[in-house]
Amino acid sequence: MIVDCAVYESGRRLGGALPIVGSRREAEACDGFVWLGLYEPTEEEFADATAEFDFHELAVEDALAAHQRPKLDVYDDSLLIVLKTARYLDEEEEVEFGEILILLGMSFVVVVRHGSAAPLTAVRHRLQSDPDLLALGPSSVLYGILDAVVDGYVPVVEGLDKDIRELEKDVFSDVFHNPAQRIYFLKREVLEFQQATASLLDPVDRLARRHHGYVNADLSEYLRDVHDHVLRISAEVASFRELLTSILDANLAQVGVRQNEDMRKISAWVAVAAVPTLIAGVFGMNFDKIPGSGATLGFIAVVAVMGAIAGTLYRMFRKSGWL
Repeated sequence: MIVDCAVYESGRRLGGALPIVGSRREAEACDGFVWLGLYEPTEEEFADATAEFDFHELAVEDALAAHQRPKLDVYDDSLLIVLKTARYLDEEEEVEFGEILILLGMSFVVVVRHGSAAPLTAVRHRLQSDPDLLALGPSSVLYGILDAVVDGYVPVVEGLDKDIRELEKDVFSDVFHNPAQRIYFLKREVLEFQQATASLLDPVDRLARRHHGYVNADLSEYLRDVHDHVLRISAEVASFRELLTSILDANLAQVGVRQNEDMRKISAWVAVAAVPTLIAGVFGMNFDKIPGSGATLGFIAVVAVMGAIAGTLYRMFRKSGWL
């Protein structure tokens, strides 16, 4: 789907939406650039953009297929940047990912979105309200999108941090339950999020250092700031992964301790019951001459002995902490 196609001159939009065909020629005629937004385009919809901006065939393949890791590919007359957007679903404790592919040239920027976690309407409005920034050319759109994507990582970090703190309390609470499954699934989400953030470090660093001519020199400082944010977020996510590993180990240790406590209790109760069972078994044997079996108070004496022995064992086990 074509979201918007417009030409910008000196940081200001010229007119309304334009057709893709002929937009590049109009932008070059006024020394401006085209900003084209596409959402999950079909091959037919992307064919017009390919013909208009002459994309490399590998860039076309990536833009249509999606499911790429964050990266930066440089071609003869354009470059391709792949970004992962993220949104944290607190109820499901799941990170929902989207994907943005940016094809950047000297007179155009084409943005292809995949997934529901990648809205860019606010980015366009923000940039259009700052003509001085937008006047720096297509790379200003690249910066605006990068900044918005990285800012979107912050709520994800906060959500993960909140749930990890809850897990810590669960593991060390007095009420016994085993959150191992929750720990595993949360660790999987952290791993996927870490891959998205860590893979973005190198592309943003290369953009900030202007290893090619597509980025305006005035944007280098802004891109370095974005790189610093990604670096900090990536470090926090890495610490989450290590913390979850420690929580999982602690949970396993807690489970082992509680199992040992249960086994001690079971063994203690078996020992308490064993002596009365043995005495009752002896006096229940089918023999005529068992000492005390014919006594008037024999039953009472045997029950009293069994009770005394069981009570003594119970007190011993309670004192030792087994019961």
